[in-house]
Amino acid sequence: MTATPDTPTNTPPRTGFLRPFLRWLVIGVVSLWLLAALTLVAARWINPPTTAVHIQRRLQAWIHHTPYHVRYKFIPLGQISPDLQHAVIAAEDSRFYQHHGFDWHEIQIAAGDDLEGDRTRGASTITQQLVKNLFFGTGRSFLRKGAEATLVPVAEIVLGKKRILELYLNVVEWGPGIYGADSACRYYDEIPAQNIGREQAARLAAILPAPLKRRPERMNNYSAIILKRMDRMGW
Repeated sequence: MTATPDTPTNTPPRTGFLRPFLRWLVIGVVSLWLLAALTLVAARWINPPTTAVHIQRRLQAWIHHTPYHVRYKFIPLGQISPDLQHAVIAAEDSRFYQHHGFDWHEIQIAAGDDLEGDRTRGASTITQQLVKNLFFGTGRSFLRKGAEATLVPVAEIVLGKKRILELYLNVVEWGPGIYGADSACRYYDEIPAQNIGREQAARLAAILPAPLKRRPERMNNYSAIILKRMDRMGW
């Protein structure tokens, strides 16, 4: 009686590690999204103590061993001058009260400018910028844009326009360590936000696209453009 040699069996590729990894990755991503969405729900009533941009700037100062002094005071929208509210809307998102988080008209214009290699404007709305400030910081990537796009409708639904504007005006960066309208008005003009005038408001709004580089007193041309936009909008 002769023994037959063992025949080798074909074993499938090892997938024991990949499947659990992907499963936990999906669970982690969904959990982070739910946490961000719940944070937006809470922000309807609770003023944020800090934001991703605040944390980013503090970390950058620590890494580069540079002094960092935070000016951040949250105030109600009613204590912010209507001129400043209008100037920021005119400068950053003129269709703020017409769209639902995304300004498709501006996106189309910006895309056309990109194709022509002559982009002169952004297309982010105030709602998009608020979500970015709260959760993502100032970095740019397609992944961040995708995550931001899923949270913008949540912000529009649970917060509403008035609260979105109030949050944005209070958390947005207005200079090195300067966050919010009241801090900006007191730092640059030495007056509270409720007393800021029309031209001062336009100059403050003009520095928002590059708050670490621009100064209100140098914004003659752009502030004049903002004032003209305010006139056209009935403000």
